[in-house]
Amino acid sequence: MNFPDLIQTILIYALPVVFAITLHEAAHGYVAHRLGDNTAWMMGRVTLNPFPHIDPMGTLVMPVILFLATGGHFLFGYARPVPVRFGNLNHPKRDMIWVALAGPVSNLVQALLWGVVLYALAGAGVQERFFLEVAKAGIKVNAVMFAFNLFPLPPLDGGRILVGLLPWKQAVWLSKVEPWGFYIVMALVVMGFINTFWMAPLMTLTFELLSLLLSPLEFLLKS
Repeated sequence: MNFPDLIQTILIYALPVVFAITLHEAAHGYVAHRLGDNTAWMMGRVTLNPFPHIDPMGTLVMPVILFLATGGHFLFGYARPVPVRFGNLNHPKRDMIWVALAGPVSNLVQALLWGVVLYALAGAGVQERFFLEVAKAGIKVNAVMFAFNLFPLPPLDGGRILVGLLPWKQAVWLSKVEPWGFYIVMALVVMGFINTFWMAPLMTLTFELLSLLLSPLEFLLKS
């Protein structure tokens, strides 16, 4: 990828990525606030301002390095996790599920909204490639975040959801994995396990769901 193409790609993905990360983290904090834990709320993390959610290494440095090193074939990053004190929740074990689920659901909703934008642009006769590519990037970025964060290993949201669903003994055992969970996930990514056995099938299902939900708009455009 040459330099102009690189800059264009960064510009296309910048807005969808900022929205995806910001709303994902804010959703965690908002649901935690509604269910009894005001930690994120008091710290100003329930906000649409992206800056409080940015982690310099995980949001900026790591994605750029990986993008350049792999020629755009592999990209990974993370935001500053929203602080949640699960013990403050009204029903800690049950409410943990809803707090964790809020992030991925926000990404699924955003993917759907970017799909609506894409159809709206097409319906309005917009042919400017940049705007169309931004909308497509919004769908892809949020679908990836939705699927990846549901992987059932803490500290990912899917792991927290699983902890909330399991009986106490198994939940305690799984929660003890969390300090090493990030490194385990990274190892599974490098080995290709997550992409082959998790991301590929779940992404397929996600795009099929989005296609189904957007089918009325497609019908209107074709009629």
